[in-house]
Amino acid sequence: MSTFVLIHGGGDVGWSWHLVQAELQARGHDVIAPDLPGDDESHTLEDYADAVVEAVGDRRNLVVVGHSFGAFTAPLVAARLPVEVLVLLAGMVPRPGESPDEWWANTGYQSAVQKQAKRDGGLTGHADPFVSFYHDVPRQLAEEAMSKERAHPSSAASAAVWPLKEWPDTPTRFVLCTEDRFFPPDFFRRLVRDRLGFVPDEIAGSHCVALSRPKEVADILAGYAATASAAKAGQ
Repeated sequence: MSTFVLIHGGGDVGWSWHLVQAELQARGHDVIAPDLPGDDESHTLEDYADAVVEAVGDRRNLVVVGHSFGAFTAPLVAARLPVEVLVLLAGMVPRPGESPDEWWANTGYQSAVQKQAKRDGGLTGHADPFVSFYHDVPRQLAEEAMSKERAHPSSAASAAVWPLKEWPDTPTRFVLCTEDRFFPPDFFRRLVRDRLGFVPDEIAGSHCVALSRPKEVADILAGYAATASAAKAGQ
């Protein structure tokens, strides 16, 4: 049995993982999906990591997953705790010495969105969140997700440089969403290769794939956990 630590993205809450959480729990795993501090502009990335570490407590066999902006927090947790595998799901891969605010320009994000929007007729980067974020999520579920939005991350967390000096010494995987209209797939294929040095895994779905395809997400995460457990047993 693994303990999955599911870290939500910007503007979100732990609820965004509730369908994946149910899938993993049905398979016998322990799952926590904490709400990171929100609605306070003084909180830092370290504060977010503190909240996750506190929620984990003395649990072990950890699989830490960061979605979207949660990728800035997930490696901080992996640097503090004995994590067996670190997973970024459509995650904003951070770089030492770079702030989240700087990430957008440094990665060429806007250019990538513009190129993809020309290909798909303006769906990528669309102003309507039901088009850009939730296009494959049932409408009622998408509306419920939007009703839970709040001010996260803070301006302090976005402005300060990512605090690690190097990537944690933790096996790392990346899952990109092939129908993501917020982070174009080709953008992440390049970024993951450049910043993490490997080819990402892929899942069919939108940026909010944890709501649209929870079983498929759970399948991937459980597979990573099984591989990590087997590697640990073979040591």
